[in-house]
Amino acid sequence: MTIPALGLGTFRLKDQVVIDSVATALELGYRAVDTAQIYGNEAEVGQAVAASGIGRDQLFITSKIWTENLAADKLIPSLKDSLGKLRSDYLDLTLIHWPSPKGAVPVSEFMGALAEAQKQGLTRQIGVSNFTIDLLRQAIEEVGKDAIATNQIELHPYLQNRTLVDFMHSQGIAVTSYMTLGYGKVLQDPVIQQIAAQHHATPAQVTLAWAMQLGYAVIPSSTRRENLAGNLKARELKLSDEDMGKIAALDSGLRLTSPEGLAPAWD
Repeated sequence: MTIPALGLGTFRLKDQVVIDSVATALELGYRAVDTAQIYGNEAEVGQAVAASGIGRDQLFITSKIWTENLAADKLIPSLKDSLGKLRSDYLDLTLIHWPSPKGAVPVSEFMGALAEAQKQGLTRQIGVSNFTIDLLRQAIEEVGKDAIATNQIELHPYLQNRTLVDFMHSQGIAVTSYMTLGYGKVLQDPVIQQIAAQHHATPAQVTLAWAMQLGYAVIPSSTRRENLAGNLKARELKLSDEDMGKIAALDSGLRLTSPEGLAPAWD
């Protein structure tokens, strides 16, 4: 199973807002939805998915295990709780959301528990999020590189994370880019805007197309129907080598997400 190139993110969306976003996205043709235990919206996502009437086998649902649930005796029970909220017997992809703060729970322990969850049929694929090269190496040592479907990381034109991406490519681990639009900062960039004008596209479409053209999966979120529809159209946009080169040159190492107490020592 491959990870869909474009899915719907639900970070920071709560209550009726997330229900409406997921419902609209599914109506427009999205079939991948990304949530997490810490988002506090798994039940609402599950409600919207159930109401859509779309068969479970047509959907790709991802959630993430929060740091408080990384211990071997907590991970699987917490995943079962997530499944109950999502009204599903399984997830298509389950990720470790952040590495354990200060290494309180060893990588070997939570990756072993995640692999056991997969063995029990609770999740089709497993992976990680916000992992560095060192942490990925530890995860690979426990479960093998072929078991790790993806590492979901902050990645946008201003933070292209090339050292980490190169390592992931060498191990056959897919890249999922979160915050691909850089909290909207990227959309104001003159280079992105110029490329968008040339293609009669939006800056968001250009940015998402750039990431997908590099082989990354993207999970942008939106509450507006026109933006949800516009983001879907990014799959049809083909950028030239010159366009890609111009965007490559925008990398400035600008990291927007690095929560104190959670963030590892970044590469």
